[in-house]
Amino acid sequence: MSVDDEVVFRLPPVRAALADIENAEVVRRCFAKDASLWSGDAGEQAAIGNRLGWLDAAGGDPAWSAQLAGLVHDVRAAGLSHVVLAGMGGSSLAAEVCSLVFRGLVTGATLTVLDSTHPDAVRAALGEGELDATLVVVASKSGSTEETACFANRAAAVVPSPSHLVAITDAGSQLDEQATAQAWRAVLRNPADIGGRFSALSLFGMVPAALLGIDVQGLWEHAAAMRRACGPDVDVARNPATRLAAFMAGFARAGRDKLTLLLPHAIAPLGDWIEQLVAESTGKHGHGIVPVVGEPAGPPEQYGADRAFVAYRLGDEEPEGARALAEAGQPVLFVDLPDVAHIGAEFLRWELATALAGVVLGVNPFDEPNVTESKRITAQILEELRAGGTLPTPEHPDVGDLLVTLGPDDYLSIQAYLPPHTDTMAAFDRVRASLRERGLTSTFGWGPRFLHSTGQLHKGGPNTVVVLQVVDSALWEDAATLPIPGRPYDFGTLVRAQAVGDLRALVAHDRRVAQVGVDGTDAVERLVEALLHRLVH
Repeated sequence: MSVDDEVVFRLPPVRAALADIENAEVVRRCFAKDASLWSGDAGEQAAIGNRLGWLDAAGGDPAWSAQLAGLVHDVRAAGLSHVVLAGMGGSSLAAEVCSLVFRGLVTGATLTVLDSTHPDAVRAALGEGELDATLVVVASKSGSTEETACFANRAAAVVPSPSHLVAITDAGSQLDEQATAQAWRAVLRNPADIGGRFSALSLFGMVPAALLGIDVQGLWEHAAAMRRACGPDVDVARNPATRLAAFMAGFARAGRDKLTLLLPHAIAPLGDWIEQLVAESTGKHGHGIVPVVGEPAGPPEQYGADRAFVAYRLGDEEPEGARALAEAGQPVLFVDLPDVAHIGAEFLRWELATALAGVVLGVNPFDEPNVTESKRITAQILEELRAGGTLPTPEHPDVGDLLVTLGPDDYLSIQAYLPPHTDTMAAFDRVRASLRERGLTSTFGWGPRFLHSTGQLHKGGPNTVVVLQVVDSALWEDAATLPIPGRPYDFGTLVRAQAVGDLRALVAHDRRVAQVGVDGTDAVERLVEALLHRLVH
């Protein structure tokens, strides 16, 4: 296959998907907010119709601009130079992308994202007596997400005053009521018809970006330009959104459902946001696209026939190995990004493409039924514990028994319910590289963060996932972990319940899964060595 991108769009899987998009007038109907595109059920159509406001967010809103300008001025005047963003999934990932991509390029507040309920992570972000210059932004569309509600209660108890707190939520939510009653510095109410993972260009993504000193108006302008380039009057063969949708959904239908992202270092954080958007939107009813992010790159012969690649060229920089993959015959879609200021355009491109891919795959990209399922099971476990129940102690199974079940179309999902740490991720990257050398695919996620992204795919998507759940066994031994104000349990109990809750959900869906307990970095290394030994032998 030539590295010429146009060759990709002449391949049968992509050509067929483009024809489907064109014949059903998908783009026109999407821009017209025609919910029947994604479902024939009247009830589902009503719900979908209330999740399409992101189409109007691309250019921003004058009222939003005024709100952000006022908030940034007040926060700087108060000497609040650090922001802790407490939120899960779509409520925090876009802001995290902006903070990392623009790091060193802007002058504003620094950002810490709190999206882990592990006591060590919460303590590091919301430690007592360390928040004099900190603004805590609590972000939750529903206002009732349990993790975020616990973060809000913790923050309210440890900040010097309510002026150190800001809420981003839907009007009338539980968080709105709490923040209003406690006289927080600001309550920013997002349009109710914008869903979490499609909210990058709304207040959820742009409030933290503005506080960091990023040119939010510029992000909106680039997004608006992308919206025009993807409009219904643009030929589907030249439309950036339809091309991406046809590429990823067309190849997924043809068995190449492992969408592997190749990103230059400067924009690597974009991968986590794309992963959440694509996995949670498409992974249901036995279908799904599996985003592969952060996998160590390798030569073409180490990739199987279940892959399709999206490779970003940032200016003149091309990701390692992308050209060799295309020349070797792997399907590679190259995307050109002039500079990081155009990240806003990429948010819009991927939101549109993911919505259109849902049409091609026959799934509703705007619901997340299995995310709700894990939440329900976790709540049941917390009630069991409150009534005096106990959780099984993490085991130490032979990980080789799990690895031998991996087939050529499967992937290993490493799920680490551990304190987020770069050394831990680097250790598991060695396992991922060893798997890739054998033609196998893997993903990595921090628990419970991934429950609000790839968790939907693991349970609702195709049964090709093999799960290695790694938990902190010390939390089963130490009863005195970080308390949560207003809750009858602490953060250690919450993260344990989340891990076991998802384990039960995976088993209920007949997924291949093993839970392994580790205690500290040495135990992580021993687990990694055991995995590598098994892969070699």
